[in-house]
Amino acid sequence: VTQREFHLFYQVFRHGDHTPQEYFPTDMHKEVARQQGYGQLTKLGIQQQYELGQYMRRRYSYFLSVIYVQSTDSDHALMSAQASLAGLYPPTQDQIWNPRILWQPIPVHTVPLSHDNLLHLPFLHCPKYNQLLRETFATRDFQRQLKQYKPFLKFLATHTGYPLKRLNTERIWKLSDTLQYEDINNYTLPVWATHGVRTKLIKLSELLLQAEFGFHKQIQKSRLQGGILLKTILKHILNARNPSHQRKMVMYSAHEATIVALQMALSVFNGKLPPYSACHFFELYQEKNGQVLQAVLQYTIEMYYRNNSLRDPHPLTLPGCKLRCPLERFTRLVSPVLVHHW
Repeated sequence: VTQREFHLFYQVFRHGDHTPQEYFPTDMHKEVARQQGYGQLTKLGIQQQYELGQYMRRRYSYFLSVIYVQSTDSDHALMSAQASLAGLYPPTQDQIWNPRILWQPIPVHTVPLSHDNLLHLPFLHCPKYNQLLRETFATRDFQRQLKQYKPFLKFLATHTGYPLKRLNTERIWKLSDTLQYEDINNYTLPVWATHGVRTKLIKLSELLLQAEFGFHKQIQKSRLQGGILLKTILKHILNARNPSHQRKMVMYSAHEATIVALQMALSVFNGKLPPYSACHFFELYQEKNGQVLQAVLQYTIEMYYRNNSLRDPHPLTLPGCKLRCPLERFTRLVSPVLVHHW
């Protein structure tokens, strides 16, 4: 007879829909920033995160007593954490302090972006990583794939007002976000920003994301990027086996690059840009096999990826293991991407 017991749940999610962090020079909607601010969670973004919190409550309803929440120090990530917690922890009975406001404050921790060596990926202050990135951009494979986008980049420069040389990876991501925001929130899009153009921009963003964390010397990159986050997660998971360990849930509010870097380190990335409120779950279980007196305790990890609120999360299988992966095997399989002196 096998019995299972929950021990720890870890979630790393992307923030919800937000106002643009910058507008391209020819954008007709720059006044929105003056009204709503740059990079602020929208009503839709609040709803997306609140719904994610409600889903977590349904999934982990009996294990919500002790939680730790950390966010990057960006407004939309902090607001996303708070909106998720509102859905996860609606006050009940004696927790209700105002019957008209069914909300209670839950602490969210953060550090300045300049000191964030965990969630605000990619870490660009690392000379070794920057060298790997330069090597990646020079590879024949990357140049071959980028070549097909050269006319498209000139097209974007012409219509957005950005100089061609300034259309770097970060600006491409932000441009894609801006057009997505304007489309979702029913602003009039520029004539040139057709569905086909926006789709191609997403494909280009995905190519550049792959280049940031993979493509060339993926293991070495992961040691300096997603492996840093994975090492922290694994440390907490290993500590959770201790009977005195109280924390049952850890929640990280972050960005699409955070999820991609983590999933590249785990070799489970599907190549697609994580949508708003996408969430990667780690679940630690204690398996009890046999009779009580001779029970053999074993810990297993399961991973899931929720990238569609209308469907159940996708099970993720670490290469070389199965969905219900023994903790010792999981640790051994990911060890190549864990840096030991950071």
